[in-house]
Order: sequence, then C-alpha cells, then structure tokens
Amino acid sequence: MKVFKFGGASLESIERIHKVGAIVQSFPDEKLLIVISAMGKTTNELEKVAQNFFLRKREIAAQLLYNIEQQHLEVAAALLGTREHPLFRQLQQFFTEAEWTLGEKPMRSYDYYYDQLVSLGELLSTAIISAWFNQAGIPNTWVDVRDVFRTDDNFRDANIDWAFTQRQVTEKVLPLFNNVNVVIAQGFIGSTDQNESVTLGREGSDYSAAVFANMLDAESQTIWKDVEGLKNADPKLFPNTVNIPEISYSEVIEMAYYGAQVIHPKTIKPLQNKQIPLYVKCFLNKDLPGTLIREDADHAQLPPIIVLKKNQVLITVTSRDYAFITEDKISDIYDIFHSLKIKINLMQNAAISFSCCIDNNPEKIEQLIKALHHDFKLAYNEGLELLTIRYAKDGLLEELCNGRTVLLEQRSAVTVQRILK
Repeated sequence: MKVFKFGGASLESIERIHKVGAIVQSFPDEKLLIVISAMGKTTNELEKVAQNFFLRKREIAAQLLYNIEQQHLEVAAALLGTREHPLFRQLQQFFTEAEWTLGEKPMRSYDYYYDQLVSLGELLSTAIISAWFNQAGIPNTWVDVRDVFRTDDNFRDANIDWAFTQRQVTEKVLPLFNNVNVVIAQGFIGSTDQNESVTLGREGSDYSAAVFANMLDAESQTIWKDVEGLKNADPKLFPNTVNIPEISYSEVIEMAYYGAQVIHPKTIKPLQNKQIPLYVKCFLNKDLPGTLIREDADHAQLPPIIVLKKNQVLITVTSRDYAFITEDKISDIYDIFHSLKIKINLMQNAAISFSCCIDNNPEKIEQLIKALHHDFKLAYNEGLELLTIRYAKDGLLEELCNGRTVLLEQRSAVTVQRILK
C-alpha cells in the first residue's frame, strides 16, 4: 500500500485535476490511500469568512462563503458534465452546515470558529474528486476523516489521540481496501470527542498523510507538488537553485525548523518511526525523479541549503535591576513565550539580557510586552530577515549578506544564522 497526498496547487484547475487522475490511473494495481487538500486558495478564502464572521461582519462572511460555493459547484459541474449528480446534494449539505455556523453569535474563541469554517475546504475538494474519480473509471471510497482522526480540543493545532485513531484506521479504513484499490480522505482536519471539527495546523495535510502511512504500515508516502522536488532554497527568493535528489529525515526536520516551506514539521516523525520513505514528486511530470527522504541519506552530497525568513522582529529583554539572566529567569521568560504560543526562531543571552528573533505578529508582540514589561526593559527592531545557511561554501555567506547590516550571528559546525537589516 502507498499513501499519496495532493495539495491545493494540484487541484486549482480542471487541467490539473485531470493530471491527478492520470497519476492515480498509472498505479492500477496499487492500494492507494489518497489525502487531498482544499482546492487552490480555498483555505485562504475560508479564513476570510472566519475573520469577518468573528468581527460580526456577517453579510460579508456570507457573501464570501457564497462565492466559494459557486466556485466549487462550477468545478464539479465541469468535471461531471451535469448538476444532477448526487454529489451536489452532498456539497449543499456541507454549505448548509457552514451557514448554520454563520447564523450563530460568536460566543467561543476565534480558533474554534476558524476550525468549523476552514475545515469545509477539504470536505468539498475530496467529495468532488471522489465523485469524478468514480465517473472516470477510478473506483474509490470517500472517507470523512473526522470519523477517523480523534484529537484534543486545541483548535487550529490539534493533537491526535494515537491509540483511538489507530483503532479507527484498523477497523474503518483498512477494510475498505477489500472492495476498492483507492480510498480518499481529507488532510488537515480531524474531530474532538464532541464531534467538533479541528485543524492540525497550516499545511497539516502532509502530516495527515504521514499519520495514515504510519497506521497503515504503508510502503511509502508521496507528496505530489508543482515543483520538481525539494530544492536547496526558495526559487522565488534565490536564483540558481538546485534540486536535492536525496535527503535524510533529520535534515528535512532541520530545514523545516529554520523556516523552509518544504515539508510540514510534524510530518517526518510518523514516517521515521516506521522507516517509511517519503517521496516529493512533481504532478506536472510524474516521470521526473523528485526527491527521496529516508533515514540514511548521505549529507556529504548535499548542496548549501539556504532558508530566508522575512518579516522578523528582534526583541531584547534586559533585567531592570541588572540581575543576571540565569536559568530561573530564562525559565520564566520561556514560560511566557510558551503561554502565548510564540515560536522563537533564534535566541541568545548575555549577562543581563536575552535576545530572540520571532515572526512579526503585532497582536502577539503586544501581549508579550505586557507580560514582560514589569520585570524587564524591552527593545525591539522590526522589518528584519533571518538568514540560515547549512553546508555553506566559501564566499556564499558574504555574497548573500552584501550591503546588509548584521544585528546578530550564530554559528555551529554546519550552520550559520544571521539577523539582517
């Protein structure tokens, strides 16, 4: 059995959806569990629905939802050639549930409503693709993953109950392959024990696929993207990027940790635990070799890996009474960052100060300042960039930092990081 994951870019046009179908048809004898993301930019549009609803701009939220509905109905009609297919009743039910949410007064947290509304995207895309596959001669069974993935109620970043979910996969998903070779499920979403929809964090569909791969003891997982494979840097930011044919689990985790938008950070662990190889391949040309991610790939063959995080803030915390910032003080500072769910991208401390680089989220920074200002003086620089290079070659660091001011630098044997202004 193999697990495939198709992202939103692979579904953003009828032509690309047909390419997805062709890829699946090229594996006629394989058992395939296919995880599918929301189509195109649907998640972004649903986020706007959630934002306007929570701000009590109900008419705007309803109009945005209507636009999403019409877009999906048009795609379904174009694929199926009719609006009389049972799929349309299923889609209408999904939209009716979303409309019920918009009819409420927002009495709970924003994250709760975000999950109830944004989870709609994956339900729509998978229902449409499943119906079209069946019509196109690719027999499959559609699964509502909310009946399978049990989570806690940490909305927008839910944690999976592995024992319960494993039982559901074994009892509800695995038997489906007795009748069909293809099972389609949503990525990114799950459900609490109160049947409340949750999401697993942005780009969580990769993680969903990895959970399925782990629990089904899959032969491999493949993430189908609109690029040739993993590259050593973002081609939108750096010229002359190169493909990485093979890379280790640990190196991909490092890339994700430093901010590379390649593989969801949580994806690797379920695969590594069972030594399941991960392929990143191009759905625009399935015959390209792509990238293989496995345990014992050779680091010596890697090119320099470059990650640039923009819109960063450097915050420096200094004790008001000139007391040393030792372990107890650092622990207090960490607790505040943890409580506010602020990820530290780089940190460094001196005798009476602690500096860290974080993403520029004005709301979070305001909360952070309020939490720290009683005991500490704070200063911060914004509009910065965090550059990370692993396996740098001679002259590369100077070339990329030419003309920039370096506010802070850290080095290890293979990694150098600089905060640039």
